[in-house]
Amino acid sequence: MRHGKKVNHLGRKSAHRKAMLANMACSLIEHKRINTTVAKAKALKQFVEPLITKSKAENNQTTEKGTHNRRIAFRNLRNKYAVTELFGSVSDKVGQRAGGYTRIIKLGSRLGDNADMAMIELVDFNEVYNAGKTAKKKTTRRSRRGTKADEAIVEKVKEKAEVKETKKVIAEEIKETEAVVEAEVKTEEAEEVKKTETAQGEASETEAKDSEDTTESKNDSEA
Repeated sequence: MRHGKKVNHLGRKSAHRKAMLANMACSLIEHKRINTTVAKAKALKQFVEPLITKSKAENNQTTEKGTHNRRIAFRNLRNKYAVTELFGSVSDKVGQRAGGYTRIIKLGSRLGDNADMAMIELVDFNEVYNAGKTAKKKTTRRSRRGTKADEAIVEKVKEKAEVKETKKVIAEEIKETEAVVEAEVKTEEAEEVKKTETAQGEASETEAKDSEDTTESKNDSEA
């Protein structure tokens, strides 16, 4: 039974196993894909992916963290050229990926001992699979509570903006109606002034005619 068997010893002692995984990781970093058995590929995946995470730029923002991570990588890989490649082109290529930097593809059985063979490769360096895909923007994972709160805030802001817009529209309509009413009042006042002027003119004319008639009547009576 395999109770508590977390590490596959691969039929080797610890020193031999660590050296083999270090050499395989260096080969994977250099050539971007290698062929090996399925068991070794799975062990290499667990060995190399934490080192790739340490090589990302977001984990090396200060010189202290950068030197510390480089020393950890060199302790495991034991090859300075592989470390420079890991912290150079590999970290730049996998910078937007949150995890799962390697892919294992089974190739069938090996002639001779019938061992299960596989190819392990770096995902971002496969130009065939990534030919039609576009680079995604980096996103942060948020809790559902945060998203709901953000949505509520956005809705409140939208409601406030709509209320402001409606208030502006109402104020503009009120101004327009006031201007129209003022124009109508002015026209009515001008018409009333004209009417009063015409009425006064007619009244003066009638008075003049009446005075002329009275003078003519007086003259006739005297004659």
